[in-house]
Amino acid sequence: MLRETIPQDWLPSVKEHLPEILVDHAHLERKAATSSINLEKYRVLYPHVEELNAIAIEELQHFQLLLALLKRRGIPFGQPYPSLWITGLMRSVRSGIQHQAIDHLLCCALIEGRSCEKFQLLAQGLRDTDPELATFYASLVESEGNHYATYLLMARGIDHPEADRRLDFYLDLDASLIRQPRLHHTLH
Repeated sequence: MLRETIPQDWLPSVKEHLPEILVDHAHLERKAATSSINLEKYRVLYPHVEELNAIAIEELQHFQLLLALLKRRGIPFGQPYPSLWITGLMRSVRSGIQHQAIDHLLCCALIEGRSCEKFQLLAQGLRDTDPELATFYASLVESEGNHYATYLLMARGIDHPEADRRLDFYLDLDASLIRQPRLHHTLH
């Protein structure tokens, strides 16, 4: 479904800067939990509060796993750096309760979808050099894919034609943003 592949230099860059990437990933899991809880503010999503809580709990579990991984590897938990890709997606969220909810869900879906894709690449790309990390990333793929699907289905449940129209917009935006250079060593 994504319209642009991850740049070929992404995996080699990530492998060269694994400590920074792991810290960034920890922050992303914490932010993903917060985002899931923030989605509960939309009245149209009240019927999905339990699903959103379950995602938040799972994301916090991933955050905890990453904190433990950092500790085992002697990597200090440090400052987060902004992702121009995520910022670019989130800046396009429209106002208006229904539109905002759809856009917010679609941004979350794309973040989870790209995470799923990148975790698969990391699981394969680290298999020979860091089997522990390769196994860790492989263990997250299904969860990220499920979160992607859940957010997309919630957006479509609000207004299917509008969600698909906005998804088309976001897929184009993602394709342009994914090609932009990253300013820091971040996962996205």
